Amino acid sequence: MNDETSDPVDPEFDRSGIHVPGDIAESEGVPLDLDANLGEPFVIPSPERRKVAGWIYLVGAVFLALGGVLGLGAGMWVVAGLLAVLAGWHFIAAWPLAIDEQVALRAAARELTFPIGHASAAVRFAGWRSKPIWHVVLYDAHEPPAHRALVRVDAVDGRVLGVVAEDLSAA
Repeated sequence: MNDETSDPVDPEFDRSGIHVPGDIAESEGVPLDLDANLGEPFVIPSPERRKVAGWIYLVGAVFLALGGVLGLGAGMWVVAGLLAVLAGWHFIAAWPLAIDEQVALRAAARELTFPIGHASAAVRFAGWRSKPIWHVVLYDAHEPPAHRALVRVDAVDGRVLGVVAEDLSAA
């Protein structure tokens, strides 16, 4: 069991933030991919990856249409059409994730009047085209927090889409 103070200085592992002590994480078998103390920043995969699936569906649709032309059955045309529609959706839903978590956090903080303490951001997808939107939750720096807010930031162009702030001191 490793004592937190005896861990060697490792550039991949920073225990300066909120964390589970190393000995507890080790004894509980917390996998490294769930450890928020790892030095590498987590990168959300871009929805542009949907284009790869779109191309695969489109190629499948072409092969099925060729099968339909060769007389392999009328069902080939139906499936080819469905795959072509699905490919089209993947292409139009392949938004670039141009705004990362740090930019979204800064944009959200600029919208608020209270000093920021804890904050968290998560990507959600809205609409039939699945446009990525950052949902940023921020608390003020007081202990306990007196304010909190939810700020929605467009992950494609960085526009702030909405702010909902709440005074917690009255609760």
